[in-house]
Amino acid sequence: MPRWALFLLMFAVGVTAGLVYGWIIAPVEYTETAPASLRADYRTDYVLMVAETFHAEQDAELAARRLSVLGSEPPEAIALQALDFARQSGYAPEDLSLLAALSQAMRLVTQGGAP
Repeated sequence: MPRWALFLLMFAVGVTAGLVYGWIIAPVEYTETAPASLRADYRTDYVLMVAETFHAEQDAELAARRLSVLGSEPPEAIALQALDFARQSGYAPEDLSLLAALSQAMRLVTQGGAP
């Protein structure tokens, strides 16, 4: 067997063994990750849940604290990003209105006014 063929065979065996180990035997498991690491669609769903809770409770300060777990950005920016993503993704009009109301309330909280 030529030397290069033996190299390619061993390379293929090594790659296969690495993939089997990494994907089947010991795959990465994410546990206790920060909410700030969520994908945009999950972040938007979380913000929508906060918006639904805000709609029921009408407590803007509590909603701002709930949004603060998504990162160091101001709550208004987090709510606006979620609203933009929801519009682009075709969320239901009721959900868009809840997100818009939350964004407005977060703007007032950021400015120091009462919602």
